[in-house]
Order: sequence, then structure tokens, then C-alpha cells
Amino acid sequence: MEYNELDHLQGKDPVVTNMYEKLISELQKFGSLKIDPKKTSIHLGNRFGFAGVYTRKDYITLEVHLKRKLISSRVSKVEQASANRFHHTIKIDSPNAIDKELLGWLKEAYDLKA
Repeated sequence: MEYNELDHLQGKDPVVTNMYEKLISELQKFGSLKIDPKKTSIHLGNRFGFAGVYTRKDYITLEVHLKRKLISSRVSKVEQASANRFHHTIKIDSPNAIDKELLGWLKEAYDLKA
């Protein structure tokens, strides 16, 4: 079955669409961006996947893949996916949460080599 971004935004509060659109707009400034909607999430990548978006009723859960473990109150969960890859779960509940700090982490993830 094919999925699209609208499947993930349907039935959500308008703020979720606003946050998603702002996030994608900011990420496109990094360069080429692959948007790959799946059944439960939207995978984001350039050469490799670097983040995942999980839409909820009135917020977004963002998973960011980095080579280091972030220490921040904004990170609700960290999973070590491999020897040098950590997946960080971050809740975005307002467009203002898409700030310089978050975009810095996303840029770091975007720029990672395999």
C-alpha cells in the first residue's frame, strides 16, 4: 500500500500540519530531502535516513539519528541502535519548538555519513 504525507496529517489538529510544514521547510534548506511516508511514520533522508516524524493528535514525535547521545531535557528517550548510532525521541508541541537547537541536531543528523 502506498502512503502519503496527507495520510499522517488527516484528523490531526491544525497545529500539527503547521509544525510539519515548518519542519519540512527548514529541512529543505539543508539540501536534498527525501520524504518517504510509511504506515506509522514519515521517514526523512538525504543519502541515508536521518529522522522520522510520527504525527499525533496535537503534537509530533520526532526521532533524530546521531552518532552521539544527546543530553537534553527535550529528549524523552534515547535508544542505542548500533555501536555509533543513537536514536533520540523529541516531542514537538508548538512551531516554536522548531528552533535553532533542534535544527542544529537535525543538521548534524542530516550531514552524517553511513
